[in-house]
Parts: sequence; structure tokens; C-alpha cells
Amino acid sequence: MTNSAHTTTDRIHVYIAGPYTNPDPVLNTRAAIKMGDTLAELGMASYVPHLTLFWHLLFPHPVEWWYEFDLRWLERCDCLLRLPGASTGADEEVEFALARGIPVFYSLDELLAYYQIRPQP
Repeated sequence: MTNSAHTTTDRIHVYIAGPYTNPDPVLNTRAAIKMGDTLAELGMASYVPHLTLFWHLLFPHPVEWWYEFDLRWLERCDCLLRLPGASTGADEEVEFALARGIPVFYSLDELLAYYQIRPQP
């Protein structure tokens, strides 16, 4: 299932940053999960911060709490993949990553080229 020289023991961890509220949290969450699934099919592990939507429904926290929570995960990721769309929060996550030397990618193709991953047909 993995399409690279990486194994599950050295799997690439990708933080997925993208719009959450605009235009719709459910559609944005779906897009982020879809990208997470694509990355999993390519042998990578992803953190999808949009999934805390469900946690928040059961155990609400202030938005600042969630930002801090997500940034702790971002610190542990190998890179950040920025999904298209306007988002102040995702832009701040990009700045956070860049300030810590975490590579930022703006497309899946860019990420795959960086890690020299060639999807199998």
C-alpha cells in the first residue's frame, strides 16, 4: 500500500491546514478528511485538526484551547500541507510551521516531489 521507500516505522507525518468555518465547517472537514485519506493511501500519517469538531460537540472548549492543542500536534509533524481557501487560522499555522523549520506545501504534488514519492498507477 505504501508507494515510497518510507516504512511504517519512519512514516511521514503531515499536518493538514485549511479553512474550517468559511464557507462551511462540514464541507471543509470533509475536504480535510479526504486529503488525510489520500495521504494514508500513499503510506503517510496525517493529523486532521478539523476532526476536533466532533470532540468539541461533546466537550466544548474555547477556540484558543483548540488552537493551542493543534499547534502542539503541528510541532511533532514532519510537514504541513496547506489546503486552498481563505483561513486566518491556517495561515497562522503556516507561519508557526515556517518559524520552526517545518516544510510547508501548497499542493499534494509538491509534497510528493519533496519526499520523492511516486504514486503507483
